[in-house]
Amino acid sequence: MRWVTGVVAAGVLAVLAGCGGAAAAPWRLVIATGGREGVYYAYGQGIAKAARERLPEAKPQVISTGASVENLRLVGEGRADVAFALADSAALAFEGRPPFAAREPVVALARLYENYTHLVVPADSGIRRLPDLKGRVVSLGAAGSGTELIATRLLTVAGVDPKQGVRVRRLQVGDAADALRGGHVDAFFFSGGLPTGAIADLARTMPIRLIDLSAYVEPLERRYRAFYEERSILASTYGLAGQVRTIGVPNYLVVNASMPEERAYRLTRLLFTRRDELAAAHPEALHLNRRSAVSTYPLPLHPGAMRYYREAKRQG
Repeated sequence: MRWVTGVVAAGVLAVLAGCGGAAAAPWRLVIATGGREGVYYAYGQGIAKAARERLPEAKPQVISTGASVENLRLVGEGRADVAFALADSAALAFEGRPPFAAREPVVALARLYENYTHLVVPADSGIRRLPDLKGRVVSLGAAGSGTELIATRLLTVAGVDPKQGVRVRRLQVGDAADALRGGHVDAFFFSGGLPTGAIADLARTMPIRLIDLSAYVEPLERRYRAFYEERSILASTYGLAGQVRTIGVPNYLVVNASMPEERAYRLTRLLFTRRDELAAAHPEALHLNRRSAVSTYPLPLHPGAMRYYREAKRQG
């Protein structure tokens, strides 16, 4: 508690110094994202650019990570300041359930957009449904990623042992796409926004299919709690033959609960006031809206974020 109090006090002093006319003290802004080919990384770069231009005392740094699970640990340990995370992973961190050894002190600034679960195979593959993955070489996503979490859960509810039923690889989406192109894996999972650049590039260089995963929405909800909804990936997203039904999971932007309120307020405001600039980094930023942004169950909103939403509501 002394450490948390000291951090808050330091933030307040910095703000007071700025109000008194002195230059505000610089502060670190490490943004934990995901693989360099994914939406998190592009979105994170957009936030960093906006922060450099609109929050001159912030010193942003974007880091590539394994994504959700790793990001939540980084924020909880104070090694990252802001991170992207899927709702199902965030719930486990907040509640201290495996793969987390204890509750992580994470809260949310906003619900951003939805991830879509991709299961990608060559167009001529005999894989048509999840049980067909038995005995195959499959990338479950990067180690410590939200993709790995949902892929493991999907295999489990489909009756495929995720440890012994498939020959597991754990690859970032760009590496997984290269491996599929080279014939080194039979399929790969990826949970990401639309479009995911590495998958779009893959679709331009070889015929691919996406596997329909909609039958597993209800089994996932029953077994793991309701963070999953049926969604469709349109044919035009990757130039495929038709739309594919799959599973959607919300994305949150998370911070440590000890972040000073003023800092969290300004970061939340930045997301909305610079939304069009963020959309230049990736179009998923356009899905941000105040009505849905506050829906971050089970993570509470940071008080600084709540302050922004209350002010924005009053201003209409």
